[in-house]
Amino acid sequence: MIDGFIYTLNQAAPAAPSGGLGLDQSDLIVAIFTGIITAVVVLTVMWLTGKQTIAKAQKEATDITDRAKSEGETLRKQLELDARNELAMRRETFEKEAESQRNELKENERRLTKREDNLDRKLDTLTTKEKYLVDLDNKIKSREGQLDKRDHDLKDLTAKYENLLDEAQKEQKQTLLRISSLSEDDARKEALKSVERECQHEAGQIIQRINDRVEEESKENAQRITLMAIQRYASEHTSDSTVSAIAIPSDDMKGRVIGREGRNIRAFEKATGVDVIVDDTPGVIVVSCFDPVRRAVAAEALQKLLDDGRIHPARIEEIVEQINKEMQQRIMKFGKDACIEANIQGLHPRIAEMVGRLHYRMSYGQNILRHSIEVAYLCQTIANELGLDGEIARRCGFLHDIGKAMDHEVEGGHPAIGMEFCKKFGEKEAVLNAIGGHHNDIPSTTPYTPIVMAADAISGARPGARRETLEKYVKRLEQLEGIATSHKGVNTAYAIQAGREVRVIVDPDNIDDSTCAYIARDIAKRVSEEMTFPGEIKVTVMREMRTVEFAR
Repeated sequence: MIDGFIYTLNQAAPAAPSGGLGLDQSDLIVAIFTGIITAVVVLTVMWLTGKQTIAKAQKEATDITDRAKSEGETLRKQLELDARNELAMRRETFEKEAESQRNELKENERRLTKREDNLDRKLDTLTTKEKYLVDLDNKIKSREGQLDKRDHDLKDLTAKYENLLDEAQKEQKQTLLRISSLSEDDARKEALKSVERECQHEAGQIIQRINDRVEEESKENAQRITLMAIQRYASEHTSDSTVSAIAIPSDDMKGRVIGREGRNIRAFEKATGVDVIVDDTPGVIVVSCFDPVRRAVAAEALQKLLDDGRIHPARIEEIVEQINKEMQQRIMKFGKDACIEANIQGLHPRIAEMVGRLHYRMSYGQNILRHSIEVAYLCQTIANELGLDGEIARRCGFLHDIGKAMDHEVEGGHPAIGMEFCKKFGEKEAVLNAIGGHHNDIPSTTPYTPIVMAADAISGARPGARRETLEKYVKRLEQLEGIATSHKGVNTAYAIQAGREVRVIVDPDNIDDSTCAYIARDIAKRVSEEMTFPGEIKVTVMREMRTVEFAR
């Protein structure tokens, strides 16, 4: 502004005359006044401009403030909305957790209720068993009282007979001496003979009554003990089948199994000791071998080779060696687990290994290892009921079929093989006799052998324990009926009870009662020699005579 004023003043001042120094007074005033007006105008303009700038700035500030307030309100609403959403999510999460905890509490409550029901049932069962034991104890005490009474009555009867005998002897002695000319010794002999005949007759009647009563009670007790043993040992039976057929994904894989000029299949048979049958049957390769363990190793190795796809002699030997090691460990584990399950202690490792091999042995579809464990428990139950050592009976039943683990390697029947094998490792005489005599191959020297025979029959003959194919079943029945009808005088024969009994009807005109007994014995002998069957077969020969008349 000052620079503008000076500039205006300079423009308004006239140039000084050459040789003069002063200015015109009026021009100077005009110039000053003009400069002042100019300054005022400039200041006014600047003030107006500043005012407009300030107003504009205030407006912009107001706009910024309004926008800030609007954005702050929007931000506040957004934050409130986010907070509400977060609260809703947390509330939903909390409700889910609470629902999960409620469900868990309900499940725990249900489990506790179920456990309480189980405990109540067990308590009821224990109460029932306790009541049964109390009743059994009372029956035993009552039976003991009856036996004591019978002994007392027998003693009284014996004393009475002795008194009667003494009196009879005295009377007969006096009578004989009076009416005969016999000497005293001869008379004594005659009297003794007479008394002896009377006593023998009465004693025979007493013995017959006692034998009948003992036979009746023993049959009843045997039936009760057998039923109790079956009921107390309740075990589900799983029957595993022998693996003999291996499924293959395609027929092209058969060529890879055979190999060039048959080298793969020859290497496989040499490494496993089995026969591999590859025929036209689609999708199947058959593995055949008498040794169930080798058959299982071969089947597993072949399946692994098929899954792997690399089939050549080196790979076959590697896989078979690996499966053999795994199988050995598996067999030992099966044996140890079976010993633990049957509670057999102090068993030699070699015997435990052979027990494990029974896992792969079948008899009419029944797994021999499960059958041995079942027989062990049945033997213990029967022995406990008879007052014998349950631990020894359980050991006898557990080892009775151990010979089947090696009967394909050693000549002879499995009872003799098992007895000789266990004898090498120091088993007791009772166990050895039970193993060797449970099929009546040797005489029974201990009461545990017939117990094993009974438990073996129970386990093998119960429904569902063993199975046969329909074809073998029909052939066995036809063979059984054919043996029966081949005898002279037999009209017809029927195999009943799934082949466990054959009823033979003979011609009553040509066959008498004594010949019926001979026919029954001969049929039973031929069935034992010519057929293979589980348990036993009952032969019943019937001779019926009918006489018909009509009254008119």
